[in-house]
Amino acid sequence: GEVVMNRNRRLVLGFRVSALVVTMVGLALQVSLFEGLLSLRSFMSYTAQSNLLAVVLFAILTVRTVYGRRVGRPRDPPWCSRLVMVVSVDLLVTLVVFWTLLAPLANASYLLGIENLLVHTVTPLAPLADFLLFSSAGQVKYRDVYYACIFPLSYLTGVVGVALSGRVYYLIADTTVRFPYFFLDFDLLGWTALQYLVSLLGVFLVASHLVYLGGRYLGKGLEPG
Repeated sequence: GEVVMNRNRRLVLGFRVSALVVTMVGLALQVSLFEGLLSLRSFMSYTAQSNLLAVVLFAILTVRTVYGRRVGRPRDPPWCSRLVMVVSVDLLVTLVVFWTLLAPLANASYLLGIENLLVHTVTPLAPLADFLLFSSAGQVKYRDVYYACIFPLSYLTGVVGVALSGRVYYLIADTTVRFPYFFLDFDLLGWTALQYLVSLLGVFLVASHLVYLGGRYLGKGLEPG
């Protein structure tokens, strides 16, 4: 039945390898790698950094799954399940923030494009699916809810620090833009941007609690054996 399938290690490996490929393709599209370029400026965005985090996660999970099969230890160690939970939150916020704050400003051709759908929808949902289907939710600790805030807080600190150092993100009609997102732009919004920052932190905490509770009470730790 469904539970038996969820406990099939080959299914888990197939999912994780597929997720690794998809996340790599999405990130490559966003940083223009398929065009023979490497847009380092793209890595100023939270989307690119969080998508890179997803690539690293699924690379680790793939290696861990193959290793577990070889040594006869199919169950992921506690740190692995906890890492999946943390990354799930960090990526889920990518999806929520884009589709609520940024999508209304984008044109339809971009919204329906493969790059957008990968980096803002498919990749953000992949770690969450892995967490709910294959990770041992019982290994996750409540403090992981707050560990999930480390990455986004580091990103926000870095972006603001780079902007305050005088670096220019891009120019629009001779207007200097130092921030990658309008809701972080202190030059444009003044202290209103701080309200966005506080609100985003609240979103992270809510998302983190929901993912934690979802793993505990919905996923039921269907760890493959």
